Amino acid sequence: MAKLPWAHLRLPPFPQVAIRVLQLANNENVQLHQLADLISTDPAFASEVLTVANSILYAPRFPASSIMQAIAVLGADHLQGMCLTVGVRAYLGKALNQPAMQNLWRHNLACAMISQQLASVGTLDEEIAYTSGILHDVGRFALAVIQPKAYASLLETHRGPAGSILEGEQELFGMDHCEAGEKLIAGWKLPAEFTAIVSEHHRPVRQDSAWGMAELTKVSCRMADTVGFAAFPGCEVTPYAELLDELPTRERLQFCPDMETLANEVARNIQAIESV
Repeated sequence: MAKLPWAHLRLPPFPQVAIRVLQLANNENVQLHQLADLISTDPAFASEVLTVANSILYAPRFPASSIMQAIAVLGADHLQGMCLTVGVRAYLGKALNQPAMQNLWRHNLACAMISQQLASVGTLDEEIAYTSGILHDVGRFALAVIQPKAYASLLETHRGPAGSILEGEQELFGMDHCEAGEKLIAGWKLPAEFTAIVSEHHRPVRQDSAWGMAELTKVSCRMADTVGFAAFPGCEVTPYAELLDELPTRERLQFCPDMETLANEVARNIQAIESV
């Protein structure tokens, strides 16, 4: 696989419904019925979305019996992250039976949940934050489905900081998951703001720059590692106190100060998704 051009890598198609929802939901003029009609074109996907929407994670007051009802209750913005969550699980498919791939899946969910909570105590949109967290490792999922066994072996044996695995990916695939993610975002014609999120999440937080979604995702990714949801077992994590120090003042003062409390909350939410 090493050094193969991107065009020669045989990527299974990501669920197109999830991509179209991401594209449409960013259009201010989109109608709810358009989103409902789009999701309903794929009965299996629609059934999965409806099941997740009625799960204890979202706990609607009245169970939704149709996609339209689910959208009306949860909102179009929330639908992006939900559809992307369903899409990622479908994309990984049988690969999720491997412990290494389960770690990736849970790391991504943990990052999304932490991103959402971190945005909720600040000024950034929490639903976009959740979507960004789910999307940040999409390049890693692409590598995982190309060579699941080889990539699982890399994940299980690698030791070092989270970003150090990029070198091993380069040797195995000719590119790392950040580069693969950037190519996917371009190919799917998603908003440009997601490019930095998928391509730069292993770079240091820039203290001299404005706090935005890319910086939030960087911290959330490492927090997911630290609270017990690392992408690979040998990942060296950053102490929780140091991660809190990287946050802007408002977020630092209002975000969960206790690592175990955050870890337990994330674990409960992941279990809620995996139980449906």
